Amino acid sequence: MTAEKSVWGPADWPRDPAKDLGRPGEFPFTRGVHPTMYRGKLWTMRQYAGFGTAEETNRRFRDLLAAGQTGLSVAFDLPTQMGYDSDHPMAEGEVGRAGVAIDTVEDLERLFHEIPLDRVSTSMTINATAAILLAMYVAVGEEQGVPHTALEGTLQNDILKEYIARGTYIYPLEPSLRLVADVCRFTTTEAMSFNPISISGYHIREAGATAVQEVAFTFANGLEYVRRAVAAGLGVNRFAPRLSFFFAAYTDLFEEVAKFRAARRLWARLMKEQFDADEAACRLRFHTQTGGATLTAQQPLNNVVRVALQAMAAVLGGTQSLHTNAYDEALALPTKQSATLALRTQQVLAHETGVPDVVDPVGGSWYVESLTDTIEREARALLAQVEQLGGAPRAIERGFFQEAIARSAYTQQQEVEGGEQVVVGVNEYTNDSAVPSVPAPDYSALAAAQRKRVAEVRRRRNAERVRTALAALQLAARDPQSALMPLILEAVRARATVGEISDVLRGVWGEYRPT
Repeated sequence: MTAEKSVWGPADWPRDPAKDLGRPGEFPFTRGVHPTMYRGKLWTMRQYAGFGTAEETNRRFRDLLAAGQTGLSVAFDLPTQMGYDSDHPMAEGEVGRAGVAIDTVEDLERLFHEIPLDRVSTSMTINATAAILLAMYVAVGEEQGVPHTALEGTLQNDILKEYIARGTYIYPLEPSLRLVADVCRFTTTEAMSFNPISISGYHIREAGATAVQEVAFTFANGLEYVRRAVAAGLGVNRFAPRLSFFFAAYTDLFEEVAKFRAARRLWARLMKEQFDADEAACRLRFHTQTGGATLTAQQPLNNVVRVALQAMAAVLGGTQSLHTNAYDEALALPTKQSATLALRTQQVLAHETGVPDVVDPVGGSWYVESLTDTIEREARALLAQVEQLGGAPRAIERGFFQEAIARSAYTQQQEVEGGEQVVVGVNEYTNDSAVPSVPAPDYSALAAAQRKRVAEVRRRRNAERVRTALAALQLAARDPQSALMPLILEAVRARATVGEISDVLRGVWGEYRPT
């Protein structure tokens, strides 16, 4: 967002800071969700990782934990995200490429081997098959002797943004939303310290949305999830405190800081206005990831600077957890060295800059406060358009989100190609250096090994127990009032696969086909 002028003063934000800003930890949380913010506890340093095999990903997790990481974040491969086993024809050529391949609960056990689940918080970037992966995580915890109440983490489980921006959906909208609400009900009734949804603006931004669109479209989805959970019989003040959000941090420093502050305030106001929620249910807690789409394959070391600035924006904006991208992610999976440097970037920010010592240090800046007001106002207006269409599901069916994001992405690309937006090393300050090449794993051998593992599990398991569990799930899926999570949990305990469980639900609900 280009500043309208070069100098800002009292006339640009003629308000009373004491009255209009409030204090950190108090509604509407403009200045932060906790009174002391990072003086009391630093943000969680949660680096995202996922490689072809569970064993290799486990090694990376343990390396990062040893280097000082304070939370885990799992990337799954596309077959796992789409509900196909590694030996399914649709998985051909994709096993292990975009993340770790998980077919059965035994794969997940290898993923967390010798990592005690009662002492680590885990985030899982999974959506259409989120209920299955949560059930597997619970089963691994049970086999480690960890009670459900001791498991901590976050499930992305944000299916609406898949239809909008990312594409890893399976089922039609309504049954997909039923699964989301069922996960909320399960984590709430089991009293788990687990965020059942991470409502994601990140992927909306990465698809080409502006900062204002990121906030507005994310909150349109968030309001729909709250409505569905309430309709499923959950009290808003009981489950909403466990909602979490996921935003991108880009390189326009002040716009990003203002975006986070505006988002926190707008969500609090929406929850109060529409649901009369209490303060805990109005508090917006969010994870941030630095902008993957801002990384360049040309002159990749420039990405170190970009990531550091984006991380600074997230911390100044008051994030609760943070992933910093590795500088080589535009080329391939991060190396151990680049992943460690990305973590060290957060640690330098935490311990050497003094930024965490002050709560909301930008608060009261005429420019930042004016920009915060502008983003909140524009996001609310855009959100109102979505609500007039009937909310997020109806807006998806009409292509409203998709068209708006496509227009923004096109405009941004035109600005880069026309030189109006400078990207250092891409359209300015270029050189003749070739884009570095990075060796890739042997994915064919990896896929063959994973197919062998899933076949072995099928050979060893109790086939009758699996059939019984899947039949019970099929019956429940036909009844809109039935809870599904307990039945999915029983199926994964029996060693049913991700693909088998997904196929049962496909058989009842069908698949989503965009018009």
